[in-house]
Amino acid sequence: MKKLAVLFLLWAFPHQGFTQDFQQVSIDSLKKDLSISKVDTSNVLSMVELVDQYKYSNADSALFYAQRALTLSRKIQFHEGEFRSLFMMGFALSIASNHSRALEVELKALRIAEKYNYTIGKGEVYNRLGVIYRETKDFPRALFYFKQSKQLFDSLHNYYMAVTSEAHIGRTYYVMNRPDSAFYYCLMADKNIKRYGSEDMSCPNFIILARLQSGKENVQAALNYYQQSLLAGYSIGQYIFTYKANLEIAEIYQKEGQGDSCIHYAQRALADAQKSSIGRSIADVSLFLSSLYEKSNLGLALQYQKMALEAIQKMNNFGNLNAIQNLSAFDEEERQYEQATTRAAYNNRIRQYALLAGLAVFLLIGFFLYRNNRQKQHANALLLRQKEEIHAQKLKAENTLLNLKATQSQLIQSEKMASLGELTAGIAHEIQNPLNFVNNFSEVNSELISELVDEVDKGNTAEVKLIAADIKENSEKINHHGKRADAIVKGMLQHSRSSSGQKEPTDINALCDEYLRLSYHGLRAKDKSFNATMKTNFDETIGNINIIPQDIGRVVLNLIANAFYVVDEKKKSGIENYEPTISISTKKINGKVEIKVADNGNGIPPKVLDKIFQPFFTTKPTGQGTGLGLSLSYDIVKTHGGELKVETKEGEGSIFIIQLPVIN
Repeated sequence: MKKLAVLFLLWAFPHQGFTQDFQQVSIDSLKKDLSISKVDTSNVLSMVELVDQYKYSNADSALFYAQRALTLSRKIQFHEGEFRSLFMMGFALSIASNHSRALEVELKALRIAEKYNYTIGKGEVYNRLGVIYRETKDFPRALFYFKQSKQLFDSLHNYYMAVTSEAHIGRTYYVMNRPDSAFYYCLMADKNIKRYGSEDMSCPNFIILARLQSGKENVQAALNYYQQSLLAGYSIGQYIFTYKANLEIAEIYQKEGQGDSCIHYAQRALADAQKSSIGRSIADVSLFLSSLYEKSNLGLALQYQKMALEAIQKMNNFGNLNAIQNLSAFDEEERQYEQATTRAAYNNRIRQYALLAGLAVFLLIGFFLYRNNRQKQHANALLLRQKEEIHAQKLKAENTLLNLKATQSQLIQSEKMASLGELTAGIAHEIQNPLNFVNNFSEVNSELISELVDEVDKGNTAEVKLIAADIKENSEKINHHGKRADAIVKGMLQHSRSSSGQKEPTDINALCDEYLRLSYHGLRAKDKSFNATMKTNFDETIGNINIIPQDIGRVVLNLIANAFYVVDEKKKSGIENYEPTISISTKKINGKVEIKVADNGNGIPPKVLDKIFQPFFTTKPTGQGTGLGLSLSYDIVKTHGGELKVETKEGEGSIFIIQLPVIN
């Protein structure tokens, strides 16, 4: 065993220096290309390559060049560059353990790949999504994306990329403590790495194979795999992996009681961790070395503890203030870009509508001219009169259909306006409270200022200080309630945006709670006598789900408004000791999120139960409902890949159930 380690060291150390120097030469060459190249696609690709060089060692530089590449790509409309910039930015964020931001950025990259049919890019993003979900312990979703990636690359016969997916699947099974599956996929990956030359995955794949052998107490086999991982990792400068291999070899030698070998590999692990410039890695190895020297050299143990503490202190999200500032600038740029994109899309829609309207007018005029001409030419022909009669009947039917569609559109708009009225009333109630506080404290401050002036004239310093303190306290309250009103307005503006049709991660619990509150306040604004008990039971483990929030919010609002209506009607019927009650709950079950809106109204009669989701069917009095609310809600839920169902018992109440898939 020792002989093997000595032979390996004679090869590895000179090669490490060569790899590091080569990487620096590559970085310097790319920066030189940037300084002399024109503002074009080659400039973008050079910056993306710089991100690739820096992603493991310097998060600040990686994020800096990724943002520059993204900005330039959008400026010159280089869509592939835009995709690459976002993909590499997400990669760097993931390496820096900022998984939430990495997920956000990678999903943007995926949308671009899908829009412009970058098939290989889709597979690459699937792999990164798998890594992110694995790091956040969401193993089923991680395996889903890794297998999606492998399936896509296999279909393209791109086995070089498929190997990466295989290695990731093996590593994921290992983390899930499924050694048999892990060993199968890692061996398959090793075979294909050698066959197709996917060197990037060789080092981490050997580490997993070594761990599997170590778990079986096959020490020599584990060490052999670790040595192979080091050979592969040093050849391409993968210090983020070589430090792990060295550290785990040290842990094996510690367990075997070989102290000198243990310290030797631990120090090599520290050197590699420092080359990777990842604080977490430096901290892990430093703490391990400190524990080794606790009994033999207290001074050295304290020195390594200090090194670990310094590394931990530098681990502020992704490195330092520059990285945070880069992300802040990226957020602002993304906001401006999305606003500009929205405005452009709106203007395009306006132009399209104007063109279609002009074309429709032209076609209508042409139609009438053609019809009149045909009537003049064949007025005396019996066959033509028969054809014209049939044609007239057809036109009548079409006009009837158009009238029905127009009526439907008007009713749909009426339904939307009714929802808007309820929301508006709720918003008004929410904003009124902080505004009352602002007005009241403002009036009090005006009076206090008058008193302050009088006391200043009198020279009463003590009283002046007391009044000034009251004014300051009131100003703080004005500021607090002003910010509260501002937050309400901003939140409502977010909900007031027209649906883009784009799904986004949404807190379904917060959405349900908000629309329950707004619906209640909206009804209270119209009818002060209205009152009902509201109950909530939200599953906090759900997290965010991928939906169109404006559309699902409309469904929830409709169901809650209907529930309030039926309990109010039952209350008005004069039932003794009846307490109107509405409840809304969420639950994650069998890969779906279930939203229940329940009431203790009169329930739905069996004879109309099959009709409630049909358009224009309503049980409300004439003028109080369009009969489209439940129909539109049903269609929205179906569009999301879910189901809208109802459970009811006449005389006791109803439960409307929304089932949405967790992944869609």
